[in-house]
Amino acid sequence: MAQVSRKPLADQAADLLLTRIRSGEWTLGEKLPGETTLAPQLGVGRSTVREAIRQLAGRGVLASRQGAGVFVTALDVPEDWDAVLRRTNILSVIEARIAIEAEAASLAAARRTPADLRAIRRALTDRSENRVEIERLVDSDTAFHRAIIIAAHNPILLELFDSFTPRLREAMIEMLRIRKDFGDDADHDVHGEIADAIANRDEAAAALCSRTHLLSLRDNLA
Repeated sequence: MAQVSRKPLADQAADLLLTRIRSGEWTLGEKLPGETTLAPQLGVGRSTVREAIRQLAGRGVLASRQGAGVFVTALDVPEDWDAVLRRTNILSVIEARIAIEAEAASLAAARRTPADLRAIRRALTDRSENRVEIERLVDSDTAFHRAIIIAAHNPILLELFDSFTPRLREAMIEMLRIRKDFGDDADHDVHGEIADAIANRDEAAAALCSRTHLLSLRDNLA
């Protein structure tokens, strides 16, 4: 069995443990052997094993449960989110928007407060007033959709949306430059329909309007 052979020992031990996890030696949710077993397998001391486990726990691969042991929580190190977003194409961004925003629109229809609805209406008005320049339209459009996600009162959806907003902005600007036509009344009216469905607490209509609008963006890429 492979053992560490050079410094830093904890880094090498972590790499070896990760290799074994990737190979399928331990499955998702499975408990790792104890330090007394792992230490001689890796050729290091128990303190080095503990440090290696801490490293992998910090990377989301392992989790220590007090009194129970160390368990596999991921089969590989999650890739840096920013790196994923930088690599994505427009289609991938729109597909992610469909997944997030259609559900958010439905939740907003069910959960929105009067203050939420006022914020959505203000964002819709701002969007209407910024349809001449691509960058201003994209920024006001993003603010409108973010107001809907805020009204959904789901912090995870909001975190996801905010995390890819820079890539979303870049992709939407690129898409509108390709299309060359943007900001027409028909497009804006669709956004008004989404807002109206949320105002009317019509969850199905809000989700359908959002999904239909985003699918049309996707189809226009073809």
